[in-house]
Amino acid sequence: MFNQTKDQGKLYLIPTTLGDTEPLEVLPISIKRAIENIDYFVVENEKSARRFIKKIAPRKSQSNLHLELLNKYTEAAAIPTFVNPCFEGENVGVLSEAGAPGVADPGAAVVKVAHEKGIQVVPLVGPSSILLALMASGMNGQNFAFNGYLPIDTRERKSTIKRLEKVSKEANQSQLFIETPYRNDKLLADLSKTLAPSTLLCIACDITLPTEYIVTKPVSEWKHGPVELHKRPAIFIVQG
Repeated sequence: MFNQTKDQGKLYLIPTTLGDTEPLEVLPISIKRAIENIDYFVVENEKSARRFIKKIAPRKSQSNLHLELLNKYTEAAAIPTFVNPCFEGENVGVLSEAGAPGVADPGAAVVKVAHEKGIQVVPLVGPSSILLALMASGMNGQNFAFNGYLPIDTRERKSTIKRLEKVSKEANQSQLFIETPYRNDKLLADLSKTLAPSTLLCIACDITLPTEYIVTKPVSEWKHGPVELHKRPAIFIVQG
């Protein structure tokens, strides 16, 4: 699976945990093998990436690691250089802060460059909060859309919620979105006020953690029994 010669290296997309849980409880052994065989990584945060690598492969030398930062401060012109080790026969790994690289994650920019440069991209199996939430929601898993973050402005957000509800009804399409965790309670309040009482709403938070909470019910029922979501990573799914 991993290059043992000095042929062109590959870009491995390495999923991480969705929170503070034992990695090998939710990650397959292929993740451990990848970490043990790769020294070049593209990460969002150096400190948390090193901590994750050490937890997965405690005997791996931290001093041999080469970490490139990819976050909102990264210059676009620097991203193509992140895959240069591949041309020297080295594999490069992309680590997300949580879940699957490239899905609602800046790692997609590196993957795009790899394809442009003819570098093989290898996605490894691991948790995706988006797919796990959809699996557990009971909503349409054959026709769905992930919409990222909704607008921050209250008026724009409510307008977007109404639009997504309409699309969901007309196309029988599940609509998924996320919010910055400290704004979750405000978003739930807006959803309760804006959506039709019969529209289904799924809230999936702390997925794979001991505090995991995944519930689907009509909006009318959410109004009577709100849940505390403050600072808990969550996925929201709407189906009209």
